[in-house]
Amino acid sequence: MKQVIVVRRDLNMRKGKLAAQVAHSSVGIVLDNLQNGYVQDWLATGMTKIVVSCDSEDELLQLQEQAKQAGIISYLVTDAGRTEFKEPTRTVLAIGPDQDFRIDSITGDLKLL
Repeated sequence: MKQVIVVRRDLNMRKGKLAAQVAHSSVGIVLDNLQNGYVQDWLATGMTKIVVSCDSEDELLQLQEQAKQAGIISYLVTDAGRTEFKEPTRTVLAIGPDQDFRIDSITGDLKLL
């Protein structure tokens, strides 16, 4: 069981902003899916997280669609645009938790952040 968090590299977020966005995605997916069996198992077994990157908003949205088609939960973070960005901006996508092989089929080719 693991969760993969995909960060948009093209935004060049500062380290603190990036960390906050990653945290939003992981917490958001858990809060939205507390009754999901995979979430419960993941919470009980160490909450493995892998952070990878993609090159664009389009790629982020394609990954979200692939997760949806595979029946894997996901959570897309849209920053409100109050600090680093001037308008609402899609920044990060959490995929899973789910079984490793299912998530790897979507994110396995992405580079670690």
